[in-house]
Order: sequence, then C-alpha cells, then structure tokens
Amino acid sequence: MTPTADAVIETAGLTRRYDRLVAVDRLDLQVSRGTIVGLLGPNGAGKTTTIKMLTTLLPPTSGSAWVAGFDIVRAPREVRRRIGYVPQMVSADGTLTGYENLRLSAKLYGLSRAGRRQRIEDALEFMGLAQAGDQLVRQYSGGMIRRLELAQAMLHEPAVLFLDEPTMGLDPLARRVVWDRLEELGRRAATTILLTTHDMEEADELCDEIALMHQGGIAARGTPDELKRQVGPDATLDDVFVHYAGGTIEAGGSYRDVRRTRSTVRRLG
Repeated sequence: MTPTADAVIETAGLTRRYDRLVAVDRLDLQVSRGTIVGLLGPNGAGKTTTIKMLTTLLPPTSGSAWVAGFDIVRAPREVRRRIGYVPQMVSADGTLTGYENLRLSAKLYGLSRAGRRQRIEDALEFMGLAQAGDQLVRQYSGGMIRRLELAQAMLHEPAVLFLDEPTMGLDPLARRVVWDRLEELGRRAATTILLTTHDMEEADELCDEIALMHQGGIAARGTPDELKRQVGPDATLDDVFVHYAGGTIEAGGSYRDVRRTRSTVRRLG
C-alpha cells in the first residue's frame, strides 16, 4: 500500500498493543497539507501513543503510517528530517540561553553554519523572543519556554509539526500568544500541524479539523462547526467531547433535555 498523494500524514490500520492493552486500535487517519488538525479524546484514548508512533519514537505493533511521504517503519530517518516535535514535558535546556538552545538544535538538524545565525535570529524574532535570546531559559516564563520550544521544532522548516498539549499549564495570556504564533506558522509556511489538547477552546480556535479518539480509534471527524451541528443546536465542543468520548450526563434525557436543564440552571443562578 502507498500513501494518498494529497495526505501529508496518513495511517492505515495503525495499531499499538501493550500486552493485552490495545492503546491504538486499527487507526485510519488522513491529514491534508497545510491544515491544523486536533487529536482530541479522554486520557487513555491513544492520542500520545499515536503521536509517538508518527514521530518514530515508538514502533507500531501492526498497520502502516506515512509522514511527509515516508514510511515511519521503513524510513524513520527520512521522517525525522521532515518533522518537528514539541512534547508535553519541557525539552529546552534551562542552563543554556535561548540562543544557545536554538544553536544546539541547528547543529542537530544539520543546518549549514553559513545560514545558521540568521535562521536562529529569525526564529527568535518570529516567536517574540528577540530581546530574551541572551537570557538563561531557567529565567523564562512558561509561555516563553513554550515559544522557544516551538522555535526549536520549526528551525529546520519541517513539513509537519507535532504538538502534544502545546499550552498545558500556561496562563490565558501566554496561551493566546502561542495560539497566534501557531496560526501564523500555518499561514506563513503552510506547515501541517497535528496537535493533542484537552482544551476545547483551543481546539475550536486553532483547528481546521478535529479527530476525536475513543478507545484507540476515531469516534468522530470533522470541522469544529460540523461536529457541533452533529450533536445538536447550540452545542459546544465540550458537548461534542462528552457525546463521542462515551461520557454521560447525569441529568439524563435527550440532548435537548440536557440543554434545557442547563439553561434553566443558568437563568436561576
């Protein structure tokens, strides 16, 4: 089997087992070039495992996947050359300055020495860190660290950027700055972004499409507006999440009954 021509990320029956536990179960997913796709789902749905397989950090048990046209098992080095990855955990070195972190990344990515300095300065400027490039990263705020990590991941101009909970733990202002940078990345470089998040506002704001995972597979797929319409009038992404992730609302009744109950509660205070 070969990947679809217009898909920059594609999986076919992608599966990952841990003994008896099936973390990702025959996942079929296509992501078009230049889009921002949110991978949503409850804890244990398989989101992070999927990201780790697509970034070649974890081998699949079975199935296939291609990233930027390359098989993740047969050509992992080619995949890694074409992706950027920002994990949940802090990946920047606090004992180095922002500039030094980027210089280290540039060396790891094999960027030529001639163009390295300009590329680093451009990355710092784009992420709003030009004035902080000479500061130790341990002096950065959480939002500044996240923006530096995005700069590291984008330094080699990858075709695909993988983000695992990119704004987890950030305050609203820092989160908004990161959102703005991600949206601009998509517009400026036509970068394809696959991100995981538990923040429904973030998914609604950033994502062109959403793939909602449940029990290792895709339970629903569509634009945020499409998914909300499927669930019911005036639905939010929180409602979509509950509906497709198998959650239940203790109030009982139909979707309309639940919405009416919530409206009454709000009206009565």
